Amino acid sequence: MRKPSLQPTKLLPCLFETVDEELPLTVFHIGPALPDTIDFFSSFRCKLHFIDLFSELPVNHQHDGEPTIAAQFAAMLKFPADTRFDICLFWDVFNYLDREAISAFLTTLRPHLKDTSLAHAFSVHNRNAVQGDHLYGISQRDAISFRSRRTALPGYAPHSQSELKTLLHCFTVARSVLLPDSRLELLLHARL
Repeated sequence: MRKPSLQPTKLLPCLFETVDEELPLTVFHIGPALPDTIDFFSSFRCKLHFIDLFSELPVNHQHDGEPTIAAQFAAMLKFPADTRFDICLFWDVFNYLDREAISAFLTTLRPHLKDTSLAHAFSVHNRNAVQGDHLYGISQRDAISFRSRRTALPGYAPHSQSELKTLLHCFTVARSVLLPDSRLELLLHARL
């Protein structure tokens, strides 16, 4: 696997400000399990749940005899019933899901959130932003690792920041930072 590039981050450290490294931590990471992310979390007592929703793109709308979008997410997000996430790493998945898919995804995820759950995501400042096509991970508390994907992901149709705030019905945007490439880095707090 190629060595990742690093991007400094101002918001990722916020996810860990209140983490007690002696207590168990439960993390949901959208995307494949990358070595740097696994290495990073090895210093925590934690359970990591990796689900590569990107490999399931595009999430298709129901045709006769096919499962609904809600049923598709229910099949993809099978967690033990007592799982409650402290941290969710969404990366840029919302740029590849339409309104209905975001709603179904978050409705499926909601029972696994706590009122203290925090999340990290990327959005776009301008809906015409170029598609990034990266695999994301964590290298250190203040650096995100990323690698270019071999092929472009289907379904890229980013939402404006105001639209995304409305769509993220069980999260509130606590902070956002404009990055040099016109992406927005978002820190999200659960709103249950």
